[in-house]
Amino acid sequence: MREEMKIFITAVMFYTRIPGPSWVDHSPEYINKSIRYFPLIGWIIGILSGVGLVVGHWLISPFFAAIFCIIISVWLTGAFHEDGFADVCDGFGGGWTKEQILRIMKDSRVGTYAVVGLILLLMLKVSLLIEIAGQPEWIYIILVVVNGHTLSRLMAATVIFTHQYVREDEQSKAKPVAKAYSKINVTLALLFGLIPTAVIVTLTNQPGWCLIPILLYLVKVYLSILFQRKIGGYTGDCLGATQQIVEVAYYIIVVLLWKFI
Repeated sequence: MREEMKIFITAVMFYTRIPGPSWVDHSPEYINKSIRYFPLIGWIIGILSGVGLVVGHWLISPFFAAIFCIIISVWLTGAFHEDGFADVCDGFGGGWTKEQILRIMKDSRVGTYAVVGLILLLMLKVSLLIEIAGQPEWIYIILVVVNGHTLSRLMAATVIFTHQYVREDEQSKAKPVAKAYSKINVTLALLFGLIPTAVIVTLTNQPGWCLIPILLYLVKVYLSILFQRKIGGYTGDCLGATQQIVEVAYYIIVVLLWKFI
């Protein structure tokens, strides 16, 4: 039990900016196993962000609430996943060969593709979260946001389970995670990743929500094919990009379901 607690705390420290106790460090062994708790991190980020969305709407306006919700998630993660998305935009937008793409993605400077990509991504998030903030039941709003953060992290985790890590740099921060495939990691990631959807289905009696993970997996499959074709696998930046794109896709699907079904 103590070792499992260390693995969970390592996941919190690795995937967020939430500090941990001194007796837990960034051990590659624990980082390897921490992927099993990646969707569970979505619970933490989603609950706090969802509460921010509800409170912001109650205090000021849906527009403020949407921005406040994003600020909370960015602050908690240190823009970890947004940074990966930006690097993928720059690399895939400006590179022609695998070597060029990987070199651009490793560059700490931000290019036009990254800036434009982030602006469009954040505009989409704000517009969609405004719609979600307008729902009448506050607990439902929080559950919807939690589900988005959780499922998007689950889909990013499945990239690790199905594809090869391509960077040869052993100092890469994501390198230990790239060796994370195991039955227990897959099982726990799926369990933690799908529980919020099951809760929503139970509370709303709307089985249509069960289709959302399937649709999001198709988005992940498309992204994986793109990564495979461009660079022959994935990098840590690709995982961040997957999380961000799938999160936005989730919000789009949810809003469309409310509008047309």
